[in-house]
Amino acid sequence: MSTLAPILQSFFTDRLHRQRQASTHTIAAYRDAIKLLVVYATDHSGKAPSNLDIADLDAPLIGAFLNHLEAGRNNSVRTRNARLAAVHALFRHAALQRPDDAVVIQRVLAIPPKRFDRTLVTYLSEDEITALLAAPDRGTWTGRRDHALLMLACQTGLRASELMHLTISDVHLGTGAHVSCLGKGRKQRITPLTTATAATLRAWLAERAGLPSQPLFPTRRGDPLSRDGLQRRLAFYTVTATPTCPTLHGKQISPHVLRHSAAMRLLAAGVDTTVIALWLGHEHVATTQIYVHADLALKEKALARTTPQHAEPGRYRPSDTVLAFLDGL
Repeated sequence: MSTLAPILQSFFTDRLHRQRQASTHTIAAYRDAIKLLVVYATDHSGKAPSNLDIADLDAPLIGAFLNHLEAGRNNSVRTRNARLAAVHALFRHAALQRPDDAVVIQRVLAIPPKRFDRTLVTYLSEDEITALLAAPDRGTWTGRRDHALLMLACQTGLRASELMHLTISDVHLGTGAHVSCLGKGRKQRITPLTTATAATLRAWLAERAGLPSQPLFPTRRGDPLSRDGLQRRLAFYTVTATPTCPTLHGKQISPHVLRHSAAMRLLAAGVDTTVIALWLGHEHVATTQIYVHADLALKEKALARTTPQHAEPGRYRPSDTVLAFLDGL
């Protein structure tokens, strides 16, 4: 009898769904990773998926699977590490169910994530943001919707998933105007709105109308705008805005770049990184440090506060006495 099949079933139905109450996105990501592993193990062991045992998924096979993800499927190191995290979660659950396979499980859990180069974040300057916000044609319904969406994204730094799931009732335009959302990790978060953003959303809501539970930024058919749809709109507006702002040429602008831009605007305004972490909904303040690394202006200000070093350029030339000493050795 297979020892893997019942563990897989209890992992997804009991561990993830009932005990952890994982989101549908987390369950889908773990499902895809485990499915790739099972297919890979089937191809290399000759066993049917329903006949696989935990012992078949030993450390050498897991290591070969991770190499296959990078070399065979051209996955990035980040994706490879995310797949490994799913495998680790499965094997931590298996450790409780299959103590007889403790040695195999322990070796798999000892496989470390792969290190990778961390590049500086991409963000937009004030001129680039202005050009992008001016790109939508506000003479059309779609243009007014997209202008409101982009303005909200650039000011609040909401994630793409958070933007897509906003409803009309999530926008509060009275005293202390703000937008509320259910963020990553099921964390409820409210983000204040500037006067300009509140005015834009007020005009959009007057035109949008609808029930409180309906999406804030719908398609023409009334469905929530998808992530792919948002990315296509961003790509289109980037091309449209490039003639008025040449620095946009060649830039790959995603919803996350708008999120980075909001964070960099807060940092440039002197907002403390702990406040920026709360603003963005980061689990750890250390995550926000990437913006400090990317802010050259902040580093230049720090350099200006230091005492300049007065050193004459040139190289050391020994005196005649030293030369005479060396010649006499």
